[in-house]
Amino acid sequence: MLEKILHLASIFWISLAASQAEEQWSQWRGSLGLGHAPAANDLPVHWTEKEKVKWFSKIPGRGYSSPVISGQQIWVTTAIESVASEDQAQKRLQKNTGNQPLVLLSHVSLRALCLDRSSGKILYDVELLALDDPQWVHKLNSYASPSPVLSKGRLFCHFGALGSACVDTQTGKLIWTNTEIKVNHENGPGSTPVVWKDLMIFHMDGSDQQFIVALNTKDGKVVWKTKRSGELRENPQLRKSYATPLLVEVDEKTQLISPSADWLYAYDPETGRELWKFKYGKLGFSNVPRPVFGDGVIYLSTGFGKTEILALRLNGEQMPTELWRHKKGAPRMPSPILVGDLLYFVSDSGIFSCLKASEGKAIWQQRLKGNYASSPLFADGHLYLGSQEGQMQVFSVGEEYKLLAENEMGSAIMASPVALGKALYIRTVKGLYRIEK
Repeated sequence: MLEKILHLASIFWISLAASQAEEQWSQWRGSLGLGHAPAANDLPVHWTEKEKVKWFSKIPGRGYSSPVISGQQIWVTTAIESVASEDQAQKRLQKNTGNQPLVLLSHVSLRALCLDRSSGKILYDVELLALDDPQWVHKLNSYASPSPVLSKGRLFCHFGALGSACVDTQTGKLIWTNTEIKVNHENGPGSTPVVWKDLMIFHMDGSDQQFIVALNTKDGKVVWKTKRSGELRENPQLRKSYATPLLVEVDEKTQLISPSADWLYAYDPETGRELWKFKYGKLGFSNVPRPVFGDGVIYLSTGFGKTEILALRLNGEQMPTELWRHKKGAPRMPSPILVGDLLYFVSDSGIFSCLKASEGKAIWQQRLKGNYASSPLFADGHLYLGSQEGQMQVFSVGEEYKLLAENEMGSAIMASPVALGKALYIRTVKGLYRIEK
């Protein structure tokens, strides 16, 4: 039965991928944002730092964004940092309302790098924004954590309150920037944008204010801005969020599914009109995981707090119906992934779970080595999962737990892996790998 489900799922994804631009990985977690790589095949399962590594390219600076690919171009973002003195840091941190371990800079240069897909050579190194005295970031975060998006020959980059930018991918020229949209992130930028038609849409959920905004992709000007309407906690630390929206089709209309602190929202992406909102029912904040969607159901993690996985059936513009909740091992940073009727997710501390998605029933749960921030990838019939300790683990898909390989990458994996053609692209904190047989 499982083989039949996976076969039908693979046919669906392959046909869907064919309608996308050829040889493209346009956004974080793939063209649909669900973590599937339908255009990948014959991928390696086992490799070493010497075997099956076609190239490795050192990425200057620090950034946890995932790569995007179009044709022979691979784009990543990074931040060149100048650390602030202790005196500077103490003065500026007076505005911080929490007690998290933080990094604070005196200057940051936010950049987009274009690499040649065949060789790994850096073709363009474009400075997008340069800022003095930027907001601080959490030690587990970076100034370049949101992933860029490719659309119609343009690269769209977002760095939260630090600003947004657009680059012509053919010339490497900066087209526009926007630095007017501000919130207090407390822990740095985290939300990746989405591009829909001529709009670049992203979350701005700070401790001071919370809203969602759309920029015109042609000039970077604000088209619409919608304030979050749900009531939040008094503690400003419990109001922030770093999640990424997901575009889904419901009753032949597009909805923007948007997780935030304590609430899940849906918006009309064209106008920003709120369609509905759903309260988690328990504390959920500092959200990072992106929801996944299948067969009319949204699966999401509620973020930090009493973390749970929720399954919600969408009902057009009406309130969604809660189907089930799962509490054990729910992730706070890695996103879940749905393959057929199986929902997989790994907790930050390495509890790896498989549920029957239609019922919320646990099938298996295993303790893995290490800690996790990267989101899993489904490619060529396998799951690829990277740890902060620098291992890329490969698993069989199915109702039986089976670890196939533990591949050492040499440094931490914070970004999510990408698969296209016969190659894997894995960004570590040191650089980018192309791996293939």
